[in-house]
Amino acid sequence: MNIRVLKTTMIAVLLCIASCTENKKKAKENTEQLSISEKPTKNRPNILVVLCDDLGYADVGFNGAKDIKTPALDKLAANGTIFTSAYVAHPFCGPSRTSIMTGRYAHKIGGQFNLPRAHENAGLGVTTQEEFISKTLQKSGYYTGAVGKWHLGTVQKYHPNSRGFDDFYGFLGGGHNYFPEQFKAEYEKQKANGNTKIRDYITPLQFNGKEVDENEYITDALSREAINFINRAHKKEDPFFLYVSYNAPHTPLEAKEEDLALYSHIKDKKRRIYAGMVHAVDRGVTNIVETLRKNKQLDNTLIVFFSDNGGKLSKGATNFPLKEGKGSTNEGGYRVPMFFHWPNVVPSGQKFEHPISALDLYPTFTFLAKAELPTHKILDGKNIWNDFLDGKNTYENENIYALRHRIEFENHTDVGVRKNQWKALRTHNNSWTLYDINNDPGEQNDLSSKHPKILQDLVKEAEEWSTTNKKPLWFHNERTAIQWKKNKMPHFNQTFKLN
Repeated sequence: MNIRVLKTTMIAVLLCIASCTENKKKAKENTEQLSISEKPTKNRPNILVVLCDDLGYADVGFNGAKDIKTPALDKLAANGTIFTSAYVAHPFCGPSRTSIMTGRYAHKIGGQFNLPRAHENAGLGVTTQEEFISKTLQKSGYYTGAVGKWHLGTVQKYHPNSRGFDDFYGFLGGGHNYFPEQFKAEYEKQKANGNTKIRDYITPLQFNGKEVDENEYITDALSREAINFINRAHKKEDPFFLYVSYNAPHTPLEAKEEDLALYSHIKDKKRRIYAGMVHAVDRGVTNIVETLRKNKQLDNTLIVFFSDNGGKLSKGATNFPLKEGKGSTNEGGYRVPMFFHWPNVVPSGQKFEHPISALDLYPTFTFLAKAELPTHKILDGKNIWNDFLDGKNTYENENIYALRHRIEFENHTDVGVRKNQWKALRTHNNSWTLYDINNDPGEQNDLSSKHPKILQDLVKEAEEWSTTNKKPLWFHNERTAIQWKKNKMPHFNQTFKLN
């Protein structure tokens, strides 16, 4: 390389560094300006959380999908910051959502299993001793709404309207069928036959506790109701917090014919339907963003998009390059696609490589909203905002955990614990392994024999963390509850035993 080319290259690199630094500085100044505004209620951001259900790590364009088109999500991601190492606190639905709402590992409050189906759960739900982020924001003046899947309790004291949401449109259980003409007919048939234990996947949706007659494909209906909420919020002085909890692409695999037609090139039937379901979410996001733009709210809205856990491989999802999927403490089980978007505040066109957790949303939203945490509130997550803008690792030398009990047939506990680039892992009653997760996200190269002390320390720290876990307050079915007691679970003395 000659001197002129070398000089040109060095100048370009310096200009790029200067530009990135300036962008981060401006973003931080914009946030700080919000915090000293004379009218904090007007200048606090709207917060829009868009949560998918069982969406694979690689099933959106911004994370590498080639066969599924997600232009709306990709545009937001391109104009925001993509988190490449975003984790949820549990690899399946209910506990993950518990952690999002409470800012606590579900294990610390006895919520490490899914709730039983509505007609079987005997009034169970996430303890009211834990204030949800929705209630914290509501108390600070936010207009709050939830749309879609709840899965945190069905009786009144656990209902969204009792947990800090002014408005709720959706369903209270862990999932729902998608086509009203199908599920309404089945519901009426079972009701006519005198069945009092009707599966909640076919029961009517509700708005603020009252049943509604829904006639749209459910994903489209939820997008419509998110738009209705935003339009109502536009008429208010206060900022809003909207939690859009799509059940797509969770089973049952049901997509509209026009969406399926777009993916006729996908030969695998499950993958094709799954793709159509993801496409419907993206269509909804297009319309939601357009509504924000029309209402001149887009520039003052933090949009957070992610999935509640990894994709389910047997139902059409892919988590490439991550190993395994939903339910696993391998990376594919709880490392999820995520981005932040907030014009002129969140850095545009960036990737944030450091690990973060969905547990961090509670304290971070509280900070941005200038809200007050409840007295004696314990949080397992961190306010990442300033570190995020500065490109710093909030979790340097600190652990992020995943722990999943396997009962019924296997009777053991899977564990993952990450600190910096290292991850200790035990699954399926196999020996503990160690991975350099930065260079080996697919967890292929076990380094435990080369770094036994690192493995030993991580396992010891995970064992210490587990000592403050509460016994489960519920199980997803009676058979699991019986098996747990019969086998004297959780067997932590065996789980954290090194060879």
